[in-house]
Amino acid sequence: MGSEFLIFAIVGFLAQIVDGALGMAYGVVSTTMLLSFGLPPATASASVHAAEMFTTAASASSHISHRNVNWRLFWRLAPAGIAGGILGTYVLTSIDGSVLRPFVTVYLGLLGAYILFRAFRARAPYREHGTAYVAPLGVAGGFVDAAGGGGWGPIVTSSLIGSGGAPRFVVGTVNTVEFFVTTAVSVAFLTALFTGHWQQADGLYGHIWSVAGLVVGGVLAAPLAGFVVRIIPARPLMILVGGLVMSLAAYQTWQLLA
Repeated sequence: MGSEFLIFAIVGFLAQIVDGALGMAYGVVSTTMLLSFGLPPATASASVHAAEMFTTAASASSHISHRNVNWRLFWRLAPAGIAGGILGTYVLTSIDGSVLRPFVTVYLGLLGAYILFRAFRARAPYREHGTAYVAPLGVAGGFVDAAGGGGWGPIVTSSLIGSGGAPRFVVGTVNTVEFFVTTAVSVAFLTALFTGHWQQADGLYGHIWSVAGLVVGGVLAAPLAGFVVRIIPARPLMILVGGLVMSLAAYQTWQLLA
């Protein structure tokens, strides 16, 4: 128990540091690690979102205090992200985890590759991003985040920055919205559990120390988010995260084929 807690506390701390700088990584890295320990996709996603309720609250507070939030973008993104997250939870708890796990593994591997692509791609000058597609983007990000156990940051942050948004305010806003999306997804998981809609929740209790480690490590790192996003170069962190996620996805693939 002690070693499992320590491992996931370190993972949670490092993942949250990177998430604070890039607006992505905590969910993807944490979910991939839990899947590597044998959790079904729905259980892994529920565990990570339970941990993220604490880490995203601390991270959002940090970004708000450092004035990294674009509130006009926030109010367009939050309702859409919440709706997408609830829909993704319903889909995930309706599907047998053993059937879904290979698809989630492939999805995470592709996310890792996309993060690397973003790291090495030449950067264009920043401009004010368009907002016509913010609501559909929020729905898509929330859905994938719940159904895949991660993806809100890689999808939403990358898309908004790719459309010309200033990284500081995109990361701060997306991380702040993530608290509300995560809370909605966690409530949806609990509702599915208590109503008997989700039949495969047993793994939650067997890996409570992993979740506790993610919470403690993430909460310790989260207050640094608003500061980290202003001082640490994004490219080296993106390369490390992309490589880690792809390596863990490859390990999961090996487990599935063994």
